[in-house]
This record gives sequence, C-alpha cells and structure tokens, in this order.
Amino acid sequence: MPKSRTRHDGDSAPRRLGASTAQPGSARGRGATANPDGRFEAIAREILDDGWPTGEPAPVRRTEVTLERARTIITRNASPDIPFDRSINPYRGCEHGCIYCFARPNHAYAGLSPGLDFETKLFAKPDAARLLERELSAPGYAPRTIALGTATDPYQPIEREHRITRAVLAVLARFRHPVGIVTKSNLVTRDLDILGGMAAQNLVKVAVSVTTLDPVLARRMEPRAPHPQKRLEAIRALSAAGVPVMVIVAPIIPALNDHEIEAILAEARACGAGEANHVLLRLPHELKDLVADWFAAHYPGRRRHVLSLVAQARGGRAYDAAFGTRMTGTGAYAELIATRMRLAKARLGYARERVTLDASAFARPGEQFSLL
Repeated sequence: MPKSRTRHDGDSAPRRLGASTAQPGSARGRGATANPDGRFEAIAREILDDGWPTGEPAPVRRTEVTLERARTIITRNASPDIPFDRSINPYRGCEHGCIYCFARPNHAYAGLSPGLDFETKLFAKPDAARLLERELSAPGYAPRTIALGTATDPYQPIEREHRITRAVLAVLARFRHPVGIVTKSNLVTRDLDILGGMAAQNLVKVAVSVTTLDPVLARRMEPRAPHPQKRLEAIRALSAAGVPVMVIVAPIIPALNDHEIEAILAEARACGAGEANHVLLRLPHELKDLVADWFAAHYPGRRRHVLSLVAQARGGRAYDAAFGTRMTGTGAYAELIATRMRLAKARLGYARERVTLDASAFARPGEQFSLL
C-alpha cells in the first residue's frame, strides 16, 4: 500500500498528503494539516473525502496525556556541534503544534504519527524530579550544564497542570547544578522565584525562540504557542530578574519569515536579550511532507519556492544532517542569512561570546566535605 498520494489543489503545486490524512475539520486549532503514519509502521491508512455529506461535524482532536514511567531522565549525547552533552525533556510531543518542529519525527518511535498525533497525544514524565535527584546523587556523577527542553518545550501548556519542569528546576537549584532552558513560552516567568536565585549564582540561562512578530503567521505556524509579544515580555521579565537571555530566531523559513530577522533581533535586544542565534528550517524524515502539506493549505503559491530555497541550502536535498551545518545550512542563501545575523547582532550590541555557566558550585544536599 503506498505511503502517500498526490492531490492537486487548484493552481497550487501538487500537495503531498500523509498516508493517514486528518479527517476534514479535525485539525482546527492545530498546526499539522495531516496525520501520516510513522515511517516504522507496516500498514498505512488514508482517510479520503468521498464528497458525501455525513451531516455531522468532524470531531475536534483533544489533547491526551499519557504518564510515562521512565527509568532515567538525563539523556546523553556526543554531538560535536552543540554546546551540551546532556539534556532533560519532561515531555514527549508538544501541544504548541509548531508545524516546523524538528522533533515531530521522534513520535514515530512510539508508533504514533509525527503529524496531529505529535501535538495531541503527549507523554509526561511525572517521576522526572525524583529520577534526577537520584542521578545527580550518584557518586560518579560529574556536573556539566544540563539543557532543558532541547526536543519539546518544557513550558508547553500541559506544564501548567503537571509542573514537572518546575520540579526539575527545584532539584537543580538544590544541587546548585547549571541548566540552560530553551522555550517559546512566557510560562517560564512563573518560575522566576527559582530562576532568579540560580542566576545570582551563574547557574542558569534561558533561550527564547521568536519565529515571527506577525501574530497571524504565528497562529498558523505555532497555533498553541504564546503570542510573539508575550515572548518578548518574557525576555524583558527574565532580563530584569538578572537571568541571561538569548533570543533564537528559529526556524528561519525562506520566503516566509526571513525578512523579519533584523526586526526580531531589534525587538529582543530592546527587551534585554544579550545573545542571539538562528536556525534554518530543518526537514528530517516525515517533516518534509508535513511542511509541504501545510504550505499547500495556507500559502500554496509559495510552496515550491520555499522548498527550492531550502534545498539550495541543504546540498540539493530537503535536509542534510551533517554536523556543523545542519542548523544553518550551506551555500549562498545560508551565507546570506548568516551575514545578516552577524551584521545585525554587531549593530544592536549583542554579545560576541556566550555566557558560560558555573559547574564548580555543584554539591549534593547534605554532603559532608573533608578538610583533609
């Protein structure tokens, strides 16, 4: 059975649909416009509209949360092009529903779709804080900065109820362990009582992702993420509390939001961001078809041009996972973006060097030190 089929949408380029396409109307308020089967599934299914009215509206997809009993919570990596070797993700899947999220294909490992399933069928790790305390207490543990939220957002909407991220931060604060947080949510400011104290000890920095300043585009790309102004307000509040903040212009999508680079950097700098970085759109595995389908639904006239520019920056392919260039791409377009970033950062006074957190203060609570 074929994994996908091609449909023509009026004057747009062919729209490539995932095998298990969403029932019409069921994706309201979500980012993905399809729900393709994961790449590991042996059987592919597809919902087709036969044109006959059913008389009933399509069911709206509700968010489902499954509690996951993990055995460990710190994930290790040896990637040479990222500045951390360990991370914690309190959640799998993300209710923000960002269509461009590079973590979507990971949902296939759970037998779920990288499409609508990724943003509606979530996993929470309620034992995260307990597991973290156990792992930090191990005699052989050597502290280095932990990255929090590298795959899915630690401050996505379900954190309001589950509060797993807050519990993890409380443990890190007690152990005086450095942490770097990546988020696009102003919910991070809820934890300023913890983050402010950690910042005073050089134990925390926060990276806030701002994709666009256009609320209409933001609602289409990342439907359940906070309004762009809320993210700028979060940068201001964090900075005022003494927390070092980086703004990440990510992802930069050719011919869609790339014209906003300088404006985003200027707004974030005015709010107190001290560092800035960018990531070019990444389209691993199923994400290529999901993004193409989204463009066909929202910006059909740009689909072919956008994917062409992405390919030009990815060695002629939809994605190149090579270390060192996977975040920013290569070629003329990628170099143009990098140059614009560099010039704007210099003009606006962003720091050239990144803040380095302090791991020397790490101590297990109650640990006794010998004077000999």
